[in-house]
Amino acid sequence: MNLSQHPELLERLAASYALGTLRGGARRRFETLARDYPTVRAAALVWQTHWNGLTELQAPVPPAPAVWTRIDNLVQAQSQAQRAASTRSAAQAPSLAEAGGTWLRSLLWWRGAAAAGALATLAAVGVGWQAQQQLRSATGAQIAALHQQLQAVPQIQYVAVLSDAQAAASMLVTFDPQHRQLVLQRVGGYQEASDRSLQLWALPPAGGPRSLGVLGQDQRLQLSAGEADVREVPTLAISLEPRGGVPSERGPTGPVLFKGALIQRML
Repeated sequence: MNLSQHPELLERLAASYALGTLRGGARRRFETLARDYPTVRAAALVWQTHWNGLTELQAPVPPAPAVWTRIDNLVQAQSQAQRAASTRSAAQAPSLAEAGGTWLRSLLWWRGAAAAGALATLAAVGVGWQAQQQLRSATGAQIAALHQQLQAVPQIQYVAVLSDAQAAASMLVTFDPQHRQLVLQRVGGYQEASDRSLQLWALPPAGGPRSLGVLGQDQRLQLSAGEADVREVPTLAISLEPRGGVPSERGPTGPVLFKGALIQRML
């Protein structure tokens, strides 16, 4: 199936993939499609960017101090019982009758130790259940807050994944027409030297390349642009230029490092 022809299904699958709820064979098939189709790869990267804030919102949920105190008391009691058993076993070998009594005491001790272990396990389960309940409550509130934040996120009308010569994704580019803004997110490990700059170019179907701006060295950066700058532009490219970039009319003077199709998303 070509997911590019089913935008609503693509968005649902990409969101599920980014959240980690798409699993098994379905996840592997989606990854295969992402490698083969830039549209699928771009949708996955967009949703990963959307959901990155969820981990930052997640607050730790420590167990109650009393629970740890109960577990510590059980562990200490078990350690004392083990030391007492070691001391008894080091004494002179008992008679047959004494051996029977020792065996009985040992059996009782092991039963007590097993009971203590069971109590510790139950206490740990109680900690996990309590933390899980608190986590569910906190996560629900955080997801609701995140949903409100996502509602305020500008609509992305154009998206491009710029890849290197080995087809490895290196830059995610999105365009927000409402705020007239190009947002670039580095997704690869490339870092230019301090005396060089990356420059973003629009490659229209007719005419020469047109500069859309010079990139800083930040992981995420923004460039001002109007919809006329990207409308009907099939491809974007990034070249390596002298620090500060070159004038647009000259075109790229350095090597083109990354390139990719600019795709208009269905809103």
